[in-house]
Amino acid sequence: MAELAKAAGITVRTVRFYRERGLIPPPRREGRIAWYDEHHLARLRTIAALLERGHTLQGIAELSDAFDKGRDVGELLGIGRPTEEQPVRLTPEELADHFAGEVTPENLVTALDLGYLGTDGDELVHISRRLLDASSTLVRKGVPLAAVLEAGQRVREHADALAELFITVMRAHVPDTAEVDIEQLRPLAKSVVEAELSMALDRRLQQP
Repeated sequence: MAELAKAAGITVRTVRFYRERGLIPPPRREGRIAWYDEHHLARLRTIAALLERGHTLQGIAELSDAFDKGRDVGELLGIGRPTEEQPVRLTPEELADHFAGEVTPENLVTALDLGYLGTDGDELVHISRRLLDASSTLVRKGVPLAAVLEAGQRVREHADALAELFITVMRAHVPDTAEVDIEQLRPLAKSVVEAELSMALDRRLQQP
């Protein structure tokens, strides 16, 4: 514990306090010896960074709990699953910088439940660079993150329905598509959805 405290630039008493509050996981024990590793050090540095950004210890404890219960990134992304999306690795403090003041335990749990975020050791992984950039832009423009996540859930439901529609049509009317080629279907589906959404926005904005 003394070595960990020195590496983190804090006192042993502070490390013990964080441990008692559940802010860092327990050490690995061998007899009477307690071993701390780089994951404990990373967590302490994250705590310090979040405190500097104005988070309270109670809030950090709740964030840590949500972080520890998050789905593993391998489960989230799937092994070998085809995708155009680029995952983004983030430390908790980097995530806080993207959504300044909006990374509450409730929002973090929602993002984890939606599958926007997964965990990989001491890092978070966002499933999509495009979704991360769009959502952080909306927050910077004044849209609460909770509202962005709620909208994301509704978009997900519509997107799932559209995907099912395209796959069903292909299987029903195009020969030899029992196993749909995603690389052929994806650009066609995207073109239709982008064109229809663009025209829908035009119609909606023209309404009084």
